Amino acid sequence: MQRVRMSLPYFAACGWDAEVVTIDEQYADLAKDELLLQSLPSGIKIHKVKALSKKLTSKVGLGSIAIRSLWYYRKTVNRLLKNNKFDLIYFSTTQFPVCILGAYWKKRFEVPYVIDMQDPWHSDYYINKPKNEQPPKYWFSYRLNKYLEPIAIKNVAGLISVSSAYIDELKSRYPVIQNIPAATITFGAFEPDLQIATDNQKLFTGLLNENLINVVYIGRGGKDMHRAISPVFEALQTGLKEDREQYIKIKLYFIGTSYAPAGQGTATIQPLAKQYGIEDHVVEITDRISYYQTLLTLQQADALFIPGSDDPKYTASKIFPYLLTKNPVLAIFNAASSAIPIMQQYGVEHVYNYDNITNENVFTFFGQLIQHSLKPVEYNADVVKKYSAQEMTLAQCRLFDKIICTGR
Repeated sequence: MQRVRMSLPYFAACGWDAEVVTIDEQYADLAKDELLLQSLPSGIKIHKVKALSKKLTSKVGLGSIAIRSLWYYRKTVNRLLKNNKFDLIYFSTTQFPVCILGAYWKKRFEVPYVIDMQDPWHSDYYINKPKNEQPPKYWFSYRLNKYLEPIAIKNVAGLISVSSAYIDELKSRYPVIQNIPAATITFGAFEPDLQIATDNQKLFTGLLNENLINVVYIGRGGKDMHRAISPVFEALQTGLKEDREQYIKIKLYFIGTSYAPAGQGTATIQPLAKQYGIEDHVVEITDRISYYQTLLTLQQADALFIPGSDDPKYTASKIFPYLLTKNPVLAIFNAASSAIPIMQQYGVEHVYNYDNITNENVFTFFGQLIQHSLKPVEYNADVVKKYSAQEMTLAQCRLFDKIICTGR
């Protein structure tokens, strides 16, 4: 959703007239953020579809919004394609089962489609992990994804992804798409969002302790991030032992770490903090918070922390809101993650991979925080423009144009 939302203000200037088909918010059980509507340009046509009641489908183990809405997407888009001229269908969602409708619409209406692979769809990453580290209902979702992915991918006209590794894997898995247009396009930085968050700050409850030095991460948790988080916890543990008077001022926040409904999330970061004996200095809030409360909290923090997954294909698309705040950032990723070179291009000082980061690196960051010597950052202006939402939209539209020109 965020990719399309940030692109809508720029599609028309790139020669594309966009209409949006989305779930009616009353059928979704995720946190809702009415402020998102303020960022949409006027005049955009939005078609809302229904979904089966989760209360009914959950009785047979199907709570997925993608599965619940599939029939209604089919019905609504059938009507649109029958009554209007459309050149392209663009799927930009992590609710991947909806994408199988692309093959149906291509066959029936001869309209090509593009899929935006923001995450892997069918993946073996968790196959050998202990059950307690696997996502909920993994046995079912793994088999469902294995069946549905080829239906959508074998007929796709083009691919967009935040990671080139995702595209390479799909082209290797499905040779029939070897030569289709594809582009690696990160999420863009959309500056208007920061102003919307600031203008509406009275709507949100503050989450940070103003009397401490607050280091904030907002995003999913999971044991796959422990390798990136452990060096920070180890350094804080040592700092508390050697210079408690200074290091006791530091508070680490991990917010929105679970995708579970509010109040039902399982902590995955706090147990690691307990292993290091620093649980009193780490706050984990498993409940998700709204997008603009996220942006406001990032702006209110003294510094930001971005840990990456141990999955080498993982790309943290969330880095751009962090960088927009111009707050000091400590980032630790798998050495293969594309987030590292992007942040280095920006000029982020404290970005490391977890194979070569040292205690001294983290001590330097913490020391600068404690001494208040970390100032707002001015990043490379050319790189800021390169990764702006406007430039990312232009890159998407170039791929759309290529598909239309080649008649795919």
